[in-house]
Amino acid sequence: MERILPEQVGFSSARLERITSFFQSLVERRVIAGVDALVARHGRVAYRQCVGFADLESARPLAEDALYRIYSMTKPITSVAVMMLFEEGAFFLHDPVARYIPAFSEVKVYQPRNGGACYDLVPPHRPITIHDLLTHTAGLSYGFDEHSFIDDLYRKQVWHRLETDPDVTLGTLVEEIAKIPLAFHPGTSYRYSTAIDVLGYLVEVVSGKPFDVFLRERIFEPLGMTDTDFWAPPEKAHRLATLYGPSESGGLKVLQTTENFLRKPSAPSGGGGLVSSMADYYRFAQTLLNRGAWNGVRLLGRRTVEWMMTNHLPEGMRLPDDPACGFGYGGSVIVDAARHFHMGSPGNWGWGGAANTWFFLDPVEDLLAVMMLQYMPGFSIPFHHTFANLVYQALVD
Repeated sequence: MERILPEQVGFSSARLERITSFFQSLVERRVIAGVDALVARHGRVAYRQCVGFADLESARPLAEDALYRIYSMTKPITSVAVMMLFEEGAFFLHDPVARYIPAFSEVKVYQPRNGGACYDLVPPHRPITIHDLLTHTAGLSYGFDEHSFIDDLYRKQVWHRLETDPDVTLGTLVEEIAKIPLAFHPGTSYRYSTAIDVLGYLVEVVSGKPFDVFLRERIFEPLGMTDTDFWAPPEKAHRLATLYGPSESGGLKVLQTTENFLRKPSAPSGGGGLVSSMADYYRFAQTLLNRGAWNGVRLLGRRTVEWMMTNHLPEGMRLPDDPACGFGYGGSVIVDAARHFHMGSPGNWGWGGAANTWFFLDPVEDLLAVMMLQYMPGFSIPFHHTFANLVYQALVD
Protein backbone atom coordinates (compact mmCIF):
# COMPACT_ATOMS: atom_id res chain seq x y z
CA MET A 1 0.00 0.00 0.00
CA GLU A 2 1.30 3.43 -0.95
CA ARG A 3 2.17 5.71 1.98
CA ILE A 4 2.61 9.44 1.64
CA LEU A 5 3.29 12.42 3.85
CA PRO A 6 0.05 13.27 5.69
CA GLU A 7 0.29 16.89 4.57
CA GLN A 8 -0.12 15.76 0.95
CA VAL A 9 -3.73 14.79 1.69
CA GLY A 10 -4.67 17.46 4.20
CA PHE A 11 -3.55 15.93 7.50
CA SER A 12 -1.14 17.24 10.11
CA SER A 13 1.65 14.75 10.85
CA ALA A 14 1.99 16.02 14.40
CA ARG A 15 -1.72 15.69 15.06
CA LEU A 16 -1.86 12.16 13.62
CA GLU A 17 0.84 11.15 16.09
CA ARG A 18 -1.74 11.70 18.81
CA ILE A 19 -3.25 8.40 17.63
CA THR A 20 0.03 6.66 18.42
CA SER A 21 0.29 8.33 21.83
CA PHE A 22 -3.27 7.35 22.75
CA PHE A 23 -2.84 3.69 21.88
CA GLN A 24 0.64 3.54 23.39
CA SER A 25 -0.81 4.72 26.70
CA LEU A 26 -3.39 1.90 26.58
CA VAL A 27 -0.64 -0.66 25.93
CA GLU A 28 1.54 0.67 28.75
CA ARG A 29 -1.39 0.45 31.18
CA ARG A 30 -2.17 -3.10 30.01
CA VAL A 31 -5.65 -2.08 28.88
CA ILE A 32 -4.91 -3.70 25.51
CA ALA A 33 -1.99 -5.75 24.21
CA GLY A 34 -1.57 -3.99 20.88
CA VAL A 35 -3.29 -2.20 18.03
CA ASP A 36 -2.75 -1.60 14.32
CA ALA A 37 -4.29 1.67 13.06
CA LEU A 38 -4.54 3.02 9.52
CA VAL A 39 -5.87 6.26 8.05
CA ALA A 40 -6.15 6.94 4.31
CA ARG A 41 -7.44 9.83 2.25
CA HIS A 42 -7.89 10.22 -1.50
CA GLY A 43 -6.80 6.61 -1.90
CA ARG A 44 -3.43 7.06 -0.19
CA VAL A 45 -2.33 5.96 3.25
CA ALA A 46 -1.44 8.92 5.45
CA TYR A 47 -0.97 7.00 8.71
CA ARG A 48 -0.19 3.40 9.63
CA GLN A 49 1.20 2.36 12.98
CA CYS A 50 1.46 -0.89 14.94
CA VAL A 51 1.71 -0.35 18.69
CA GLY A 52 2.30 -2.99 21.35
CA PHE A 53 2.26 -6.76 21.10
CA ALA A 54 0.60 -9.57 19.19
CA ASP A 55 1.29 -11.82 22.17
CA LEU A 56 2.21 -10.57 25.62
CA GLU A 57 3.41 -13.89 27.01
CA SER A 58 6.16 -14.23 24.39
CA ALA A 59 6.64 -10.46 24.01
CA ARG A 60 6.01 -10.85 20.27
CA PRO A 61 5.62 -7.36 18.80
CA LEU A 62 2.56 -6.60 16.71
CA ALA A 63 3.75 -6.73 13.09
CA GLU A 64 2.14 -5.29 9.98
CA ASP A 65 1.35 -8.79 8.68
CA ALA A 66 -0.57 -9.83 11.82
CA LEU A 67 -3.85 -11.68 11.39
CA TYR A 68 -6.98 -10.78 13.34
CA ARG A 69 -10.34 -12.35 14.10
CA ILE A 70 -12.54 -9.66 12.58
CA TYR A 71 -15.86 -11.20 13.73
CA SER A 72 -18.70 -8.90 12.60
CA MET A 73 -16.50 -6.97 10.19
CA THR A 74 -17.28 -10.05 8.11
CA LYS A 75 -20.82 -8.68 7.66
CA PRO A 76 -19.96 -5.90 5.18
CA ILE A 77 -18.09 -8.45 3.04
CA THR A 78 -21.08 -10.82 3.01
CA SER A 79 -23.36 -7.91 2.17
CA VAL A 80 -21.16 -7.03 -0.81
CA ALA A 81 -21.44 -10.63 -2.01
CA VAL A 82 -25.24 -10.36 -1.81
CA MET A 83 -25.24 -7.11 -3.75
CA MET A 84 -23.00 -8.60 -6.44
CA LEU A 85 -25.62 -11.30 -7.06
CA PHE A 86 -28.37 -8.68 -6.92
CA GLU A 87 -26.58 -6.69 -9.63
CA GLU A 88 -26.55 -9.82 -11.80
CA GLY A 89 -30.33 -10.13 -11.56
CA ALA A 90 -30.30 -13.22 -9.35
CA PHE A 91 -33.07 -11.80 -7.14
CA PHE A 92 -34.87 -8.65 -6.04
CA LEU A 93 -34.09 -7.36 -2.56
CA HIS A 94 -37.77 -7.45 -1.63
CA ASP A 95 -38.13 -11.08 -2.66
CA PRO A 96 -39.29 -13.40 0.14
CA VAL A 97 -36.33 -15.29 1.58
CA ALA A 98 -38.46 -18.45 1.56
CA ARG A 99 -38.36 -18.41 -2.24
CA TYR A 100 -34.69 -19.40 -1.99
CA ILE A 101 -34.57 -20.98 1.49
CA PRO A 102 -37.87 -22.88 1.93
CA ALA A 103 -37.23 -23.44 5.65
CA PHE A 104 -38.49 -19.86 6.22
CA SER A 105 -41.88 -20.52 4.64
CA GLU A 106 -43.46 -21.67 7.93
CA VAL A 107 -41.88 -19.14 10.30
CA LYS A 108 -44.01 -17.74 13.15
CA VAL A 109 -43.81 -14.61 15.31
CA TYR A 110 -43.43 -14.80 19.11
CA GLN A 111 -46.22 -12.81 20.77
CA PRO A 112 -46.05 -12.68 24.59
CA ARG A 113 -49.13 -12.22 26.77
CA ASN A 114 -49.91 -12.03 30.48
CA GLY A 115 -46.70 -10.16 31.19
CA GLY A 116 -44.63 -12.62 29.20
CA ALA A 117 -45.57 -15.70 31.22
CA CYS A 118 -47.44 -17.08 28.23
CA TYR A 119 -47.13 -16.54 24.51
CA ASP A 120 -48.73 -17.19 21.17
CA LEU A 121 -47.08 -18.02 17.85
CA VAL A 122 -48.77 -16.10 15.06
CA PRO A 123 -48.15 -15.84 11.31
CA PRO A 124 -46.03 -12.84 10.27
CA HIS A 125 -47.86 -9.90 8.71
CA ARG A 126 -45.69 -10.43 5.65
CA PRO A 127 -42.82 -12.71 4.62
CA ILE A 128 -39.19 -12.00 5.54
CA THR A 129 -37.40 -10.38 2.59
CA ILE A 130 -33.73 -10.19 1.62
CA HIS A 131 -33.92 -6.48 2.41
CA ASP A 132 -35.04 -7.37 5.96
CA LEU A 133 -31.99 -9.60 6.40
CA LEU A 134 -29.59 -6.93 5.11
CA THR A 135 -30.97 -4.39 7.60
CA HIS A 136 -31.52 -6.66 10.65
CA THR A 137 -35.25 -5.97 10.51
CA ALA A 138 -36.31 -9.57 9.85
CA GLY A 139 -37.15 -10.46 13.46
CA LEU A 140 -34.20 -12.81 13.91
CA SER A 141 -31.92 -12.56 16.95
CA TYR A 142 -28.45 -13.63 18.14
CA GLY A 143 -28.72 -15.18 21.59
CA PHE A 144 -27.03 -12.36 23.50
CA ASP A 145 -29.89 -11.50 25.87
CA GLU A 146 -29.84 -13.89 28.84
CA HIS A 147 -33.39 -12.89 29.81
CA SER A 148 -34.98 -13.36 26.41
CA PHE A 149 -37.02 -16.46 25.59
CA ILE A 150 -36.11 -16.07 21.92
CA ASP A 151 -32.40 -15.71 22.63
CA ASP A 152 -32.45 -18.77 24.86
CA LEU A 153 -33.66 -20.76 21.87
CA TYR A 154 -30.76 -19.44 19.79
CA ARG A 155 -28.29 -20.56 22.44
CA LYS A 156 -29.84 -24.03 22.68
CA GLN A 157 -30.69 -24.73 19.05
CA VAL A 158 -28.08 -22.83 17.04
CA TRP A 159 -24.93 -22.12 19.03
CA HIS A 160 -25.01 -25.40 20.97
CA ARG A 161 -25.30 -27.27 17.67
CA LEU A 162 -22.37 -25.31 16.25
CA GLU A 163 -20.21 -25.98 19.32
CA THR A 164 -20.97 -29.70 19.60
CA ASP A 165 -21.16 -30.80 15.96
CA PRO A 166 -17.88 -30.23 14.11
CA ASP A 167 -19.46 -31.32 10.82
CA VAL A 168 -22.57 -29.14 10.93
CA THR A 169 -23.22 -27.37 7.64
CA LEU A 170 -24.24 -23.79 7.01
CA GLY A 171 -27.52 -25.01 5.57
CA THR A 172 -28.30 -27.01 8.71
CA LEU A 173 -27.62 -24.02 10.95
CA VAL A 174 -29.89 -21.82 8.85
CA GLU A 175 -32.63 -24.44 9.09
CA GLU A 176 -32.27 -24.33 12.89
CA ILE A 177 -32.56 -20.53 12.80
CA ALA A 178 -35.73 -20.81 10.72
CA LYS A 179 -37.34 -23.02 13.40
CA ILE A 180 -37.06 -20.27 16.04
CA PRO A 181 -39.96 -17.80 16.30
CA LEU A 182 -39.37 -14.24 15.14
CA ALA A 183 -38.97 -11.59 17.82
CA PHE A 184 -41.29 -9.23 15.91
CA HIS A 185 -43.08 -8.90 12.59
CA PRO A 186 -40.64 -8.34 9.70
CA GLY A 187 -39.84 -4.71 9.00
CA THR A 188 -41.26 -3.33 12.25
CA SER A 189 -38.09 -3.08 14.35
CA TYR A 190 -34.29 -3.43 14.33
CA ARG A 191 -32.59 -6.30 16.16
CA TYR A 192 -28.94 -7.24 15.60
CA SER A 193 -29.03 -10.85 14.54
CA THR A 194 -27.91 -13.91 12.61
CA ALA A 195 -29.48 -12.39 9.50
CA ILE A 196 -26.13 -12.05 7.73
CA ASP A 197 -25.33 -15.70 8.38
CA VAL A 198 -28.59 -16.52 6.62
CA LEU A 199 -27.46 -14.30 3.75
CA GLY A 200 -24.23 -16.27 3.53
CA TYR A 201 -26.31 -19.36 2.88
CA LEU A 202 -28.44 -17.41 0.40
CA VAL A 203 -25.25 -16.64 -1.54
CA GLU A 204 -24.44 -20.35 -1.52
CA VAL A 205 -27.90 -21.38 -2.73
CA VAL A 206 -28.23 -18.76 -5.46
CA SER A 207 -24.66 -18.95 -6.79
CA GLY A 208 -24.42 -22.73 -6.64
CA LYS A 209 -21.01 -22.43 -4.97
CA PRO A 210 -19.98 -22.97 -1.34
CA PHE A 211 -20.10 -19.62 0.43
CA ASP A 212 -16.38 -19.53 1.22
CA VAL A 213 -15.52 -20.40 -2.40
CA PHE A 214 -17.75 -17.58 -3.70
CA LEU A 215 -16.01 -15.05 -1.45
CA ARG A 216 -12.58 -16.29 -2.45
CA GLU A 217 -13.25 -16.31 -6.18
CA ARG A 218 -15.37 -13.17 -6.46
CA ILE A 219 -13.91 -10.84 -3.79
CA PHE A 220 -10.67 -11.99 -2.14
CA GLU A 221 -8.70 -13.13 -5.19
CA PRO A 222 -9.69 -10.17 -7.41
CA LEU A 223 -8.71 -7.68 -4.69
CA GLY A 224 -5.53 -9.54 -3.71
CA MET A 225 -6.85 -10.26 -0.20
CA THR A 226 -4.50 -13.21 0.23
CA ASP A 227 -4.75 -13.41 4.02
CA THR A 228 -8.54 -13.36 4.41
CA ASP A 229 -10.32 -16.65 5.07
CA PHE A 230 -12.51 -18.39 7.63
CA TRP A 231 -9.44 -19.81 9.36
CA ALA A 232 -5.71 -19.32 9.78
CA PRO A 233 -4.01 -22.32 8.11
CA PRO A 234 -0.96 -23.92 9.80
CA GLU A 235 1.58 -21.91 7.80
CA LYS A 236 -0.05 -18.66 8.96
CA ALA A 237 -1.05 -19.62 12.50
CA HIS A 238 1.99 -17.88 14.01
CA ARG A 239 0.73 -14.57 12.62
CA LEU A 240 -2.61 -14.71 14.47
CA ALA A 241 -2.66 -12.13 17.26
CA THR A 242 -3.68 -13.42 20.68
CA LEU A 243 -7.15 -12.53 21.90
CA TYR A 244 -7.31 -10.91 25.35
CA GLY A 245 -9.87 -9.79 27.86
CA PRO A 246 -9.77 -8.03 31.22
CA SER A 247 -8.36 -10.07 34.09
CA GLU A 248 -10.22 -10.22 37.40
CA SER A 249 -7.02 -9.14 39.16
CA GLY A 250 -6.34 -6.30 36.74
CA GLY A 251 -4.49 -6.24 33.43
CA LEU A 252 -5.21 -8.78 30.71
CA LYS A 253 -5.82 -12.49 30.38
CA VAL A 254 -5.82 -14.76 27.35
CA LEU A 255 -9.26 -15.78 26.11
CA GLN A 256 -9.25 -19.40 25.03
CA THR A 257 -10.93 -19.10 21.65
CA THR A 258 -7.88 -19.32 19.38
CA GLU A 259 -8.46 -22.94 18.38
CA ASN A 260 -11.76 -21.97 16.72
CA PHE A 261 -9.82 -20.13 14.05
CA LEU A 262 -7.08 -22.70 13.41
CA ARG A 263 -9.27 -25.19 11.58
CA LYS A 264 -11.41 -24.81 8.51
CA PRO A 265 -15.06 -24.55 9.62
CA SER A 266 -17.76 -26.74 8.11
CA ALA A 267 -20.22 -23.85 8.44
CA PRO A 268 -18.47 -20.58 7.45
CA SER A 269 -20.13 -17.67 9.23
CA GLY A 270 -21.05 -14.75 7.02
CA GLY A 271 -21.92 -12.83 10.16
CA GLY A 272 -18.66 -13.18 12.05
CA GLY A 273 -16.26 -15.87 10.86
CA LEU A 274 -13.42 -14.27 8.94
CA VAL A 275 -9.75 -13.86 9.79
CA SER A 276 -8.06 -10.98 7.98
CA SER A 277 -5.12 -8.59 7.97
CA MET A 278 -4.91 -4.81 7.94
CA ALA A 279 -3.61 -4.78 4.35
CA ASP A 280 -6.48 -6.98 3.17
CA TYR A 281 -9.23 -5.10 4.92
CA TYR A 282 -7.81 -1.79 3.72
CA ARG A 283 -8.19 -3.03 0.14
CA PHE A 284 -11.81 -3.98 0.78
CA ALA A 285 -12.62 -0.69 2.52
CA GLN A 286 -10.91 1.39 -0.18
CA THR A 287 -12.90 -0.49 -2.82
CA LEU A 288 -16.14 0.65 -1.19
CA LEU A 289 -14.91 4.21 -0.65
CA ASN A 290 -14.01 4.22 -4.37
CA ARG A 291 -17.65 3.25 -5.01
CA GLY A 292 -16.96 -0.30 -6.04
CA ALA A 293 -13.53 -0.40 -7.70
CA TRP A 294 -9.90 -0.76 -6.68
CA ASN A 295 -6.71 -1.07 -8.71
CA GLY A 296 -8.52 -1.86 -11.94
CA VAL A 297 -10.94 -4.37 -10.35
CA ARG A 298 -14.64 -3.51 -10.07
CA LEU A 299 -16.82 -5.49 -7.68
CA LEU A 300 -19.92 -3.29 -7.71
CA GLY A 301 -21.33 -0.39 -9.65
CA ARG A 302 -21.13 3.16 -8.27
CA ARG A 303 -24.86 3.49 -7.68
CA THR A 304 -25.00 0.11 -5.94
CA VAL A 305 -22.39 1.16 -3.38
CA GLU A 306 -24.10 4.50 -2.84
CA TRP A 307 -27.35 2.62 -2.24
CA MET A 308 -25.64 0.30 0.26
CA MET A 309 -24.38 3.32 2.18
CA THR A 310 -27.85 4.88 2.37
CA ASN A 311 -29.95 4.52 5.52
CA HIS A 312 -32.55 1.83 4.82
CA LEU A 313 -34.31 1.75 8.19
CA PRO A 314 -37.94 2.93 8.24
CA GLU A 315 -38.67 6.55 9.06
CA GLY A 316 -37.93 7.30 12.72
CA MET A 317 -36.11 4.00 13.39
CA ARG A 318 -32.52 4.20 14.63
CA LEU A 319 -29.93 1.81 16.03
CA PRO A 320 -30.87 1.00 19.65
CA ASP A 321 -27.44 1.94 21.02
CA ASP A 322 -26.83 4.92 18.74
CA PRO A 323 -29.75 7.28 18.04
CA ALA A 324 -27.63 9.22 15.54
CA CYS A 325 -27.30 6.23 13.21
CA GLY A 326 -29.45 4.35 10.79
CA PHE A 327 -28.38 1.24 8.93
CA GLY A 328 -27.52 0.63 5.30
CA TYR A 329 -26.71 -2.70 3.71
CA GLY A 330 -23.88 -4.10 5.82
CA GLY A 331 -23.03 -1.13 8.01
CA SER A 332 -24.33 1.74 10.12
CA VAL A 333 -24.91 5.19 8.60
CA ILE A 334 -24.62 8.52 10.42
CA VAL A 335 -27.87 10.40 9.78
CA ASP A 336 -27.56 13.00 12.55
CA ALA A 337 -23.89 13.93 12.92
CA ALA A 338 -24.54 16.46 15.71
CA ARG A 339 -25.93 13.74 17.98
CA HIS A 340 -23.24 11.16 17.24
CA PHE A 341 -20.78 9.94 19.87
CA HIS A 342 -17.75 11.03 17.84
CA MET A 343 -16.95 13.43 15.02
CA GLY A 344 -17.99 12.39 11.55
CA SER A 345 -19.78 13.48 8.42
CA PRO A 346 -23.39 12.73 7.54
CA GLY A 347 -23.28 9.52 5.52
CA ASN A 348 -20.33 7.94 7.33
CA TRP A 349 -20.66 4.18 6.89
CA GLY A 350 -18.88 1.31 8.64
CA TRP A 351 -19.00 -1.46 11.22
CA GLY A 352 -16.97 -3.23 13.89
CA GLY A 353 -16.28 -6.67 15.28
CA ALA A 354 -16.59 -8.33 18.68
CA ALA A 355 -12.83 -8.09 19.35
CA ASN A 356 -12.94 -4.29 18.82
CA THR A 357 -11.83 -4.25 15.20
CA TRP A 358 -13.56 -1.33 13.48
CA PHE A 359 -13.60 0.71 10.29
CA PHE A 360 -15.45 3.66 8.83
CA LEU A 361 -15.72 5.34 5.46
CA ASP A 362 -16.35 9.07 5.05
CA PRO A 363 -17.40 9.85 1.46
CA VAL A 364 -17.62 13.59 2.21
CA GLU A 365 -13.95 13.83 3.20
CA ASP A 366 -12.89 10.89 0.97
CA LEU A 367 -11.20 9.20 3.90
CA LEU A 368 -11.27 5.87 5.67
CA ALA A 369 -9.87 4.56 8.93
CA VAL A 370 -9.34 1.01 10.18
CA MET A 371 -8.48 -0.17 13.69
CA MET A 372 -7.36 -3.74 14.38
CA LEU A 373 -6.96 -5.13 17.90
CA GLN A 374 -7.95 -8.28 19.77
CA TYR A 375 -9.80 -7.40 22.95
CA MET A 376 -13.13 -8.60 24.30
CA PRO A 377 -15.82 -7.82 25.27
CA GLY A 378 -16.46 -5.76 22.18
CA PHE A 379 -16.87 -2.01 22.61
CA SER A 380 -17.01 -2.25 26.40
CA ILE A 381 -14.35 0.47 26.23
CA PRO A 382 -15.08 3.00 23.45
CA PHE A 383 -11.65 2.87 21.75
CA HIS A 384 -13.29 3.52 18.40
CA HIS A 385 -14.88 6.81 19.43
CA THR A 386 -11.53 8.22 20.54
CA PHE A 387 -9.83 6.86 17.43
CA ALA A 388 -12.36 8.59 15.17
CA ASN A 389 -12.00 11.88 17.01
CA LEU A 390 -8.21 11.66 16.73
CA VAL A 391 -8.53 11.07 12.98
CA TYR A 392 -10.76 14.08 12.45
CA GLN A 393 -8.83 16.46 14.68
CA ALA A 394 -5.78 15.79 12.47
CA LEU A 395 -7.55 17.13 9.35
CA VAL A 396 -6.30 20.62 8.58
CA ASP A 397 -7.15 20.97 4.90
